[in-house]
Amino acid sequence: MNASENQQADICIILEGTYPYVPGGVSNWTHDLILGMPELSFHLVTIVPPEANLKLRYTLPENITGITHLTLQELPEGSSRISHEKQFFQDLESSLKNILYNGGLTDLERILELLKPYKNKLGHRLLLDSREAWEIVVQMYSAQYSASSFLDYFWSWRGLMSGFYSVLLADIPSARMYHAVSTGYAGLLAARAKIETNRPVVLTEHGIYTNERRIEISMSDWFHQKSMGWINLHNMKKDLKDLWIDTFINYSRICYTASDKIITLFPENQTMQIADGADPEKLEVIPNGVDYPTYSKIIKKKTSRPTIALIGRVVPIKDIKSFILACDILRIKIPDLLAYLLGPTDEDKVYYEECQEMVNFLGLQETISFTGRVNLTEYMEKINVNVLTSISEGQPLVILEMGAVGIPSVATNVGACSELIFGNDQESPRLKPGGAITPLSNPAATAKEIGDLLLDKDWYEQCSQAMKERVHLYYNECDLIERYRGLYNRYLSDHSISQLQEA
Repeated sequence: MNASENQQADICIILEGTYPYVPGGVSNWTHDLILGMPELSFHLVTIVPPEANLKLRYTLPENITGITHLTLQELPEGSSRISHEKQFFQDLESSLKNILYNGGLTDLERILELLKPYKNKLGHRLLLDSREAWEIVVQMYSAQYSASSFLDYFWSWRGLMSGFYSVLLADIPSARMYHAVSTGYAGLLAARAKIETNRPVVLTEHGIYTNERRIEISMSDWFHQKSMGWINLHNMKKDLKDLWIDTFINYSRICYTASDKIITLFPENQTMQIADGADPEKLEVIPNGVDYPTYSKIIKKKTSRPTIALIGRVVPIKDIKSFILACDILRIKIPDLLAYLLGPTDEDKVYYEECQEMVNFLGLQETISFTGRVNLTEYMEKINVNVLTSISEGQPLVILEMGAVGIPSVATNVGACSELIFGNDQESPRLKPGGAITPLSNPAATAKEIGDLLLDKDWYEQCSQAMKERVHLYYNECDLIERYRGLYNRYLSDHSISQLQEA
């Protein structure tokens, strides 16, 4: 779907790797937000990896006027030479160093100004494959990363720069305002939109992008850093993990500076945003919400076996292995336990195979079932306890969705999980717990809390009712969409007034 060149949407939503092609919490939130405001028009920019599967996972609302696909690391061939080439690369190198080390919005502005006169001629031949580009790589490697393998640095630099340039050279749809649903590459494009259009920019962070990238990078096995033996503390060199993490921190800082409003789901996230350079005056909390009227009508059926579920992708950040071990422990007290893993298994096939091997080794084939992608509502009526063993989360919609049905949760102490289950300081009336919180990577604690809920009927009913009431009072989607409607209307109105004044 492509919008007409002359058709300007009210809001351009910029997404990275989610809606409408990948189901999940952020995608559901985006879909419901757009569906809840039929009076406004939306254009989607979806940032996707090369060879992404662009099969729609949602029926698009009628008020989506178009979709622009931006494929990361996909650049045109471009010319091999431009005028004033030597000066161009000298200026480019200086700003690139700042972007990758400690840069800000001003550095991005400088780079965009440099690229602008040559935009139709630029591509990978000049920006990545030329001798001048090679010299930039060598100089940047020598300055900070010579303790790492040059070959590894070269491919890291090339990966980062091809993503960076693909965002800077892509077309930006016309809109009255822009809304990024993360920092990273989506935030970088939003910052560029601010520079080039001067339209209002809003950012919503569900999880903190830089924190999630830190976790993924630290867990990745493709960073093969060798110890340098004796370390001179006065001349420490950075490694490739630093390169990737620092780059994404700088992208976040650039997006924070460009944004008129920075929204997150719960107050604890704001500490990390401020640490990464966000202005406290721009911050606001708007929690997630769910369709309480619909979910609350689902009637739980009496099941023949005690049933638990972990709803999410089978990937390391969800710590599926801790869930499997918890099931193994729990099976001692509850031999007829049934545990569902409800979510896609194809995002990290190696990890999925490891999880399957663990299930087979522990003899849990009759206990644990990997379902792949499912319609969650078809399972809700037969789930007794919802479980999260994640090592990072924002504000998991699944806790709220299950809570609206009256299903309590056992979750690790990450993101807003504790606030969702126990309530926050502003909760009035004060409600009882809607489940339990456990330490990270602690299968024994997870098993104990699940067992307490399954084996103590009074405790279960208390948690079930408290969770349902908490969602009803504080996380009803209708109320929270109204806050976004007010935010959109304020910025759209303010910008219209400023345009009239300028005219």
